[in-house]
Amino acid sequence: MTSKSDPWYIHAALYAVIVILVIILVKVAIIDPTNIVQTENYYKTESRLRMKDIKEGEIIYFKKHNMFSGNLDSLVNFIKTSPLVDSAKASYDTLTNKSTNPFSNLSSGKFTPDSLLYTPKSHKPYILKVDTSVTVDTVVNRYGRITKIDTTKKIGTKYYLEDPDGYGSIGSITNDALKNTASWEQ
Repeated sequence: MTSKSDPWYIHAALYAVIVILVIILVKVAIIDPTNIVQTENYYKTESRLRMKDIKEGEIIYFKKHNMFSGNLDSLVNFIKTSPLVDSAKASYDTLTNKSTNPFSNLSSGKFTPDSLLYTPKSHKPYILKVDTSVTVDTVVNRYGRITKIDTTKKIGTKYYLEDPDGYGSIGSITNDALKNTASWEQ
């Protein structure tokens, strides 16, 4: 009794299917997750660099105006046009002769103020808020009558910056201890 074997092309087709399935498995199980993790790390790093640059811009803005900016557009315009920012970028440490530029280069290799407006992942604007505090002072004469009420309003003594994509925040509107502190540094 002789057994008839399968034709060679059926074996070749089965081997080809196995090779294709192995390639798909490697792509789905190894390559795609690695690319996703690398992309996510890029977005997180890039966003945090931009947020750090916004913080440095806010610090220089505060030095000039004695308040923080509550508007990203005006802050970016200040960073692009202020001589105070230009001198901060061009200054050097006299002991080490190294640059004391407060702004970080982005992943592209250079600092661009216009990139500070939007997040790298979703291109949504960063959320920037400043505090407003109202102080009421009542002046009373010696007879116990109110003579006047002084109201003082302070804007921009603290700020809060948040990434809408969830990569962190800087500062706090309610807590002085968190002024200029990044959430990923705590």
